Amino acid sequence: MRPVYLLLLGLCAPAIATAAQAPAAAPDDGAKFTLRYRFEPRETLRWKVTHRNRTRTTVSGTTRSAETTSVSVKVWEVKEVRPDGAATFVHSVEDVDMWQKMTDQAEVRYDSREEGKAPRGFEHVAQSVGVPLATVTMDPQGRVLKRERHEAKAAAKSKGPVAVPLPDGPVAVGERWSKTEEIRVRPNMGSFRTIKARQTFELEEVETGVATIRVSTQILTPIDDPAVEWQVVQHEKRGTVRFDVEAGRILSQHLEVDRRVVGFRGETSSLHYATQFDEELLPETAATASQTAALRR
Repeated sequence: MRPVYLLLLGLCAPAIATAAQAPAAAPDDGAKFTLRYRFEPRETLRWKVTHRNRTRTTVSGTTRSAETTSVSVKVWEVKEVRPDGAATFVHSVEDVDMWQKMTDQAEVRYDSREEGKAPRGFEHVAQSVGVPLATVTMDPQGRVLKRERHEAKAAAKSKGPVAVPLPDGPVAVGERWSKTEEIRVRPNMGSFRTIKARQTFELEEVETGVATIRVSTQILTPIDDPAVEWQVVQHEKRGTVRFDVEAGRILSQHLEVDRRVVGFRGETSSLHYATQFDEELLPETAATASQTAALRR
């Protein structure tokens, strides 16, 4: 089970984007929308990030479960915006509240806002709160142009994307765009394997200036080994993203996966993996974004 703190810190699972496809043909000749990230120098954006994870495994007749919930505040402090729209920002986590329960173990809680030493197993999380984790330069389509990681913070070492990728050109409702990814897995502690996947994004609707984008994952590499499959499902994404077209930022995300894998560790073994990821732009940030968008008109 991968460390939950990578997701609560707003860093995606280790997956390297390798290509982007042109949008598929639109079903009609409706209006088209240009989706681009837009930032202002010295502005600060905050999102509330909630991640819930449940894993239930049965091996050799013994069933074990693990549940984790984390609520954190992700912060982007914009330092510079270039004429081409590329922005440089400092990524950090303002606070985090976590809860974990595993079979045959006492419930563990950690709230960074409370004084005291972090419980065992939460040390990396505690070290990553309230400090700069990475300085990122990102273009208006969400592509990372440069990333300076602060190596002392283990959670900042992810190489994955930091934002939902946006299409190359204007898109109409019903149009799709995609990115391919490579997922590295290591079944049963053997040699590493690379699994190819495609993240597909569809513009589902645009209402009152807010675009709803449908997100889904397609695994391209044939998988016939449950030991590989159970690791791959942890990288899948399905859900929706709400994007403010004028302000140029994500308002919210809701992604979830609920999968069962049989035989991942022996013929009679089984695994049930369920995760839910929610992100919501905090009110003060949303209000500032609306004012900035109005000034651009």
